[in-house]
Amino acid sequence: MRKFGMVAAATLALLGTTAHAKTTVIYAGRVITDASKPAQGPSTVTITDDRITAVTPGRTEAPAGAEVVDLGDRTLLPGLIDLHVHLTGDPGDDYRAASVDPDEWGVVVGAKNAAITLRAGFTTVREAGSAQYTAYALRRGTANGFIEGPRIVAAGPALSIIGGHGDVTGFREDVHAVLDQGYTCTGPLECAEKVRKASRAGADVIKITATGGVLSQQARGLEGHFTSAELQSIADTAHSLGLKVMAHAHGAGGITASAAAGIDSIEHGTFADDATLKVMKAKGTYLVPTLMAFEGIRERLGKGIYTPTVEDKVRMTLNDVGKAVTRAKALGVPVAFGTDAGVFEHGRNGGEFALLVKYGLTPQEALASATTVAAKLLSMENEIGRIAPGMSADMVAVSGDPLADVSALEKVDWVMARGRIAD
Repeated sequence: MRKFGMVAAATLALLGTTAHAKTTVIYAGRVITDASKPAQGPSTVTITDDRITAVTPGRTEAPAGAEVVDLGDRTLLPGLIDLHVHLTGDPGDDYRAASVDPDEWGVVVGAKNAAITLRAGFTTVREAGSAQYTAYALRRGTANGFIEGPRIVAAGPALSIIGGHGDVTGFREDVHAVLDQGYTCTGPLECAEKVRKASRAGADVIKITATGGVLSQQARGLEGHFTSAELQSIADTAHSLGLKVMAHAHGAGGITASAAAGIDSIEHGTFADDATLKVMKAKGTYLVPTLMAFEGIRERLGKGIYTPTVEDKVRMTLNDVGKAVTRAKALGVPVAFGTDAGVFEHGRNGGEFALLVKYGLTPQEALASATTVAAKLLSMENEIGRIAPGMSADMVAVSGDPLADVSALEKVDWVMARGRIAD
């Protein structure tokens, strides 16, 4: 009798779940299901809870009780993916704020920026470096629907050499010791340990600073930091844990060493030359060029926002920005979409599309970089990046045709993330 009661209860629970499933029917004038395919004409997309269940031509009748969204003649396309954001920071933040603001403040700032980023059409982002737990808190908040924002793939603190771009710099040594988050490493063994520490803390991806960086107070240029043995240890350890590695890298030597070690993506890649890109091609390494970061930096140059150390490094980069994209396309290196939002204002992420086209990608390739290509780099190609039955209900609508003019993606009219319509 007890067994029957348990079965009956389970059956009723299942029926109750089915009965309460939410259906949403979306009508659009044009639908891009996959960036590699031409747009379809007027279509109906059906959503059950957080999954796409059907894509049919024309306007099909909505079932009783369904929520209906009529987008008119707008173009419906997959939710956009930004592989390099810093939600917990804003542009122009003084580096000294690290010694004043508590980590909790990063969650407050991040909640603001997560909502802005979602409304700009980005339904998935990769958080490319933050304080120990701030991005993880945001990840949980957006997943549970407590905070309006995109799906977050979070790195947490970046691994760095002592005194490198990802380390705390610009303070007295005793202050460094207080602010240190414990993710610097020297030698293959310690670097493996720090990868495991990041994994234990909750990282979805391992972020490293493989070369000097533009905006840190470290004034040693933009070339390689880790040794080849350290890079190999990081890559091997991360991969053994099922994690990918993203490497901040500007100088060609540091990029080459990172790619040779099996690092999965190069972030920025400013000075990547043909020899470097051939190594990336051979190893299957992606380029995430973050062109908008340099737009944001250029806008602030000479205004007293950056220290002289930073301004000197900025001037080292500006003449070369974008050239790696042109070379990467010519050599067949996959280019994936990332902006470094936080260096410029969150919400302007869509400006990256026009810059990618400026440096040689077609509008179709630019859109693919933020959908199918980005999804593949995340190993989420069966979850996001396309509009198809079984995929997560992540979609955006814009006026115009982004396959003809990518600037249409700079203003998004409607957003759905994981089946939830953004306010």
